Amino acid sequence: MKRILMIGTGGTIASGDTEAGLAPALDSAAFLRYVPAVEALCRVETRQVCNIDSTNMTPAHWLDIARAIRESYDDFDGFVISHGTDTMAYTAAALSFLIQGSPKPIVLTGSQKPISMDVTDSKTNLLDSFTVACDGRIPGVTVVFGGAVILGTRARKTYSKSFGAFSSINYPVLGVVRDGVLVPYITPAARPAPLFCDSLDARVSLVKLIPGVSPAMLSFALDHSDGVLIESFGVGGVPAGDGGQFYDLIRTAVARGKTVVVTTQVQNEGSDLAVYNVGHRLKSDLGVLESYDMTLEAAVAKLMWALAQSKDRDAVRVLFYSPVAGEILAAPEDVKNKTDIKIIKT
Repeated sequence: MKRILMIGTGGTIASGDTEAGLAPALDSAAFLRYVPAVEALCRVETRQVCNIDSTNMTPAHWLDIARAIRESYDDFDGFVISHGTDTMAYTAAALSFLIQGSPKPIVLTGSQKPISMDVTDSKTNLLDSFTVACDGRIPGVTVVFGGAVILGTRARKTYSKSFGAFSSINYPVLGVVRDGVLVPYITPAARPAPLFCDSLDARVSLVKLIPGVSPAMLSFALDHSDGVLIESFGVGGVPAGDGGQFYDLIRTAVARGKTVVVTTQVQNEGSDLAVYNVGHRLKSDLGVLESYDMTLEAAVAKLMWALAQSKDRDAVRVLFYSPVAGEILAAPEDVKNKTDIKIIKT
């Protein structure tokens, strides 16, 4: 019988009612008792890394989760991580870069309703997640939710209340779980053994553009960050009016060694800075990066990971554009299969 380690982090699935709203209350061992069918699938051990609302999740917690998996990796056949839904996509993306090419399943799941409620999606999601973790045919980091198996770097929460809360962005789902049986569609690439990384640069921030936004917002972010993502409109660009302050700020920041990435507020199809003048100048003259078909969550996590490997501008560019876990399909030709950048590992 397979051995699975379940890692608890809190979230809605573990929450109970309080006078001030739902708050995490149960540890993973306690709410596993609500799903006795898991005992027929595998032997389960539990470990509680934290017990928080996922709004409070930080890069330090991501490192703790990765460390817990690393310390137990050889002793288990797979891993199930219970997590709040609101930042699950960020955690899944981060773990995809911290634990690269795992041949064993590392499954994140959660629920929109607590497990103690009569009407809840938690029991199905948990059972489906253990099914995927025990099956083993879909390795690496995934999100299992609402019957879908989604690549960890492609998951995004697209519904705030519905049970089918997660979608796979710019990438097909890897498989589905139907009536307790995994139907795999795609098998992600895996290594013979995972490559573990244990560092992230949390000095990364996001500036979301709105019409009329002050350049001072970007200035503040650039001053206080090693890397800044600009969530732009459409295929990408920044405002060119009022003397071009945005361009001047970016030019100065890049010269100081900062990394600037332009992403898009549009969920599907990604960025393409070459299309319009407001974007073309950024790429050709200022040397910014762009997210292409990466999700925002994957781009944030990957930039944190890349900056932890190197602060050299060219090295960060290669690392950011080099595919690691299916997060980017449209990588520039000059960095595809480039192998002369060393990844920090222990």
